[in-house]
Amino acid sequence: MFYWLLKWVLVGPLLKLVFRPQTEGATHVPATGPAILASNHLSYADWLFMPLTLPRRVTFVAKAEYFTSPGLKGWFQKKFFSGAGQVPIDRSGASAAEGALAAAKRILARGELFGIYPEGTRSHDGRLYRGRTGVARLALETGVPVVPVAVLGTDVVAPPGKKFGAVVRPVVRFGEPLDFSRYEGLENDRFILRSITDEIMYEIMRLSGQEYVDVYSTRAKALDKEARTPAAGVSEGGAGDVGGPGSAELKAS
Repeated sequence: MFYWLLKWVLVGPLLKLVFRPQTEGATHVPATGPAILASNHLSYADWLFMPLTLPRRVTFVAKAEYFTSPGLKGWFQKKFFSGAGQVPIDRSGASAAEGALAAAKRILARGELFGIYPEGTRSHDGRLYRGRTGVARLALETGVPVVPVAVLGTDVVAPPGKKFGAVVRPVVRFGEPLDFSRYEGLENDRFILRSITDEIMYEIMRLSGQEYVDVYSTRAKALDKEARTPAAGVSEGGAGDVGGPGSAELKAS
């Protein structure tokens, strides 16, 4: 109930009035039944604007810290994210990806829409980065379609490192659903998973017009940090971060 209250009464009308988001291709999202909405990730505001353009509820996984922080602020934070329909996921340890995958499966099994950012974290420079293969594994194990999504302009509304930037009209663009049933039973084949993920990322690139970089975003951030601060000695691969709901990395095992 709180989700719909936020969307239609408390937050949604204000966002629509101020930012007037534009929607393209919303008819590509199934009116009923489960689907995976795979989007680019430019800003923490992405998870606000994308669901706002659809009549159906979209659920993301969010880092567990949003639900376990102490104090009054933590209490309000927990109430907000749980009420908004977000699912907590513990990112610590090797079981993080499996936990995210299990949560996503439960959401899809209920016939709902599940939102995910295949890049795993926000883009720090506006480019589109290599996708994690967990989205492909999820699609194969559940048999549901993947709808590619491009959200544009949110990095101006809320740039990386800032809570607010400028008022622009974000664009949310939905592509045609992708069906990967031809790969049924091959969810453990890493080459198939990579092929599916690359196909999804290509469609997101086509919809967004972003420059594509065939490197994981976490790695690109680490290299950028190393270039700016050579003495820091950033290690190979980087630690990575999760930018908000839906950013939990679903990696193939």
